[in-house]
Amino acid sequence: MLWIKAFHIIAVVCWFAALFYLPRLFVYHSMSEDKLSQERFEIMERKLYRGIATPSMIATLLLGIALAASNWEYFQSAHWFQAKIALVLVLISYHHMCGRYIEKLKNGQKPHGHTFFRWFNEFPVFLLVGAVILVVVRPF
Repeated sequence: MLWIKAFHIIAVVCWFAALFYLPRLFVYHSMSEDKLSQERFEIMERKLYRGIATPSMIATLLLGIALAASNWEYFQSAHWFQAKIALVLVLISYHHMCGRYIEKLKNGQKPHGHTFFRWFNEFPVFLLVGAVILVVVRPF
């Protein structure tokens, strides 16, 4: 079980790293004006999303399910765990929002300016802080 937990933590770190960097690329992409820069950001965004973020998300979820299944009686009644699952669902939504922004930027749309993406970039930090506190402190 410790191996599963270790790989779960590694997958979480990789997923968050991708979600911290991807919106930063959106900032630069939304500010770019020349075609060469826009194409470069499209490639970087696609590779980060498909090659790192999505596989890391899938690994995180599968390993997390395996961990929860190992002691389901405890986890199903633990309120901290239920709150953590709610944060994970929000994070999955955020992940998919990033995918939609990639498509919009690829199609030449600029759905938001760089200021929005700078703020959007900060959101997963709050999810990470909340999840770590819930897992480590287990406040309820």
